Order: sequence, then C-alpha cells, then structure tokens
Amino acid sequence: MAIRFNLIGIAVADMGRSLAFYRRLGVDVPAEADSEPHVEAELGGGLRMAWDTDETIRSFDPDWKPAPGGGRLGLAFACDDPAEVDAVYAELTAAGYEGHMAPWDAFWGQRYAVVNDPDGNGVDLYAPLSGQPVGPGRGR
Repeated sequence: MAIRFNLIGIAVADMGRSLAFYRRLGVDVPAEADSEPHVEAELGGGLRMAWDTDETIRSFDPDWKPAPGGGRLGLAFACDDPAEVDAVYAELTAAGYEGHMAPWDAFWGQRYAVVNDPDGNGVDLYAPLSGQPVGPGRGR
C-alpha cells in the first residue's frame, strides 16, 4: 500500500469565522457547517480540507494546545496571475482579515502575499511573474 497525502487539517477557535475566510478563497463549504465541530470539504484530486474546533481536538487529546505563536498551519493558494494576488489580498484585508505580508515580487519568480486566517494561520497567495520561470520558492 502506498501512502499519499490527502487531508489538510486546521484547528479553529471559531468555526464560522474560519469557514467564512476559506469560502472567500473559493473552498466550497455550506453555510450550515458554521456550527459544526468538524467540517470537511473536497478540494479535488483526492485532497480534502478539514476543520476541527479546539474543543473537538481536546475531546480526544485533552492536553492539546495550539502551537506557540498561535499559528496552526500554513497553506498556499495559487492565483492565475500577479494581478489576482493583489486583488485577493486587497479583498481579504478589506474584509477585516490580517495582512501579514503585502503583495511583492519575490526573488524566486512569483508575486507573493500572506494573509492570516482568523486563527493566525498564514495563507500564502502566489502567481508566477510574467515571463519568469517559477523557482523553488515557497508556493507550497
């Protein structure tokens, strides 16, 4: 049997706030999920994203605590072009989400920005710069 990556899990303090953020990034999660303790969404290609409230995690791991600094995971979303990186960053920060790093042209050949989700997880936005090969940079 081959092992394959198929789930991104995020611990959340407030399910509704977290899901609202990821809906803005195009993840299809129904509104009725906002009050659930565990939520999953299919991302395609056999990949799923899951959210668990802190209380849910503590129900099976009573000593669990978020990582120091509050961040619980880092994710990256590919954008079609550099202008979309700027637009998505602007839309999310205008909606009240914390911008961690405003859009910039990274040395590895990508337009890059980082926004924090409601639980402090860094969410990278990136796109190849026009005419530049994408190097081994972040773009997780």
